[in-house]
Amino acid sequence: MKRIILFVLLFACLASVPFFTTREYIYSLIILVCLYTILSHSWNLLGGFTGQISLGHSTFFGMGALVFRYVWLKGLPPYLALGVGALSSLVLACLIGFPSFKLKGHYFSIGTLALSMIALITIQNIFPGVSFVPQEYLKTYSLLPIYYMAIIAAAVTIGVIYALTRSKLGLALISVREDEDAAEAIGVNTFRHKVISMSLSTLIAGMGGGVFSYYVASYYYYVPFNLDYSFDPVLITFIGGPGTVIGPVIGSICFVLLKELFAISLGQMNVLIFGIVFILTILFLPEGLVGLMKKLRKTKKVQAVESA
Repeated sequence: MKRIILFVLLFACLASVPFFTTREYIYSLIILVCLYTILSHSWNLLGGFTGQISLGHSTFFGMGALVFRYVWLKGLPPYLALGVGALSSLVLACLIGFPSFKLKGHYFSIGTLALSMIALITIQNIFPGVSFVPQEYLKTYSLLPIYYMAIIAAAVTIGVIYALTRSKLGLALISVREDEDAAEAIGVNTFRHKVISMSLSTLIAGMGGGVFSYYVASYYYYVPFNLDYSFDPVLITFIGGPGTVIGPVIGSICFVLLKELFAISLGQMNVLIFGIVFILTILFLPEGLVGLMKKLRKTKKVQAVESA
């Protein structure tokens, strides 16, 4: 209950930010944090909780962005378009994503990476141009509706993941991650739970793509299919803490702030810096910043007990 109250208070604080500042730079930073929180949680559900290391999330992120932009420009309200974009990602997962579960371990990762590369090349050839929003929309362009969509979508995502961790389904997904054979032995249908995990994961990724498409006024159609959106959520999740609710949020905050800092001071070198950060995190903080905080708490408790 304390965590729920804290979450509600945090959401209320974010919702009240526009009443205290009109700086669009602040809005953009929060939108980006929410966007990466959504995307990294979509990966965390499949990779962190279920143990299926996917490198193909850019496919579903891009599909959500593509469909959202199309139906939105056709006149569908943004929030309905967001739902349609998320469902389109689920449909795509049904067609080409679920069969990949026949692959296991690193073969699954390679297969999903190949899927994202195929999707990127396909979109580059089919839609080589730029997606523009209408001139009428640009005249009244404002970050406020985008800001509220981003924080609402992020709140829904975190709420779903939190509820999942407190359910039998969440325990079943974790059992699949820990040992598939043992999970099968105790009656868990591992394939069915993988499908459920990927369904929810692709829905969330598609919703993140819709937020991206609503946020960016113009972009090349292939941009949301870029492999960055397959690798960034992996990096973010491992920085924060895989298999946790708060980990991707912490990772997203660190990622956005560091990216802004490095982009200003180091330019394209920021890619190398993040690569080094990822390697160091895997080597020395396999449980991320959340795991580090847990270790520090345990150390303090032990010290307190010994001193008593």
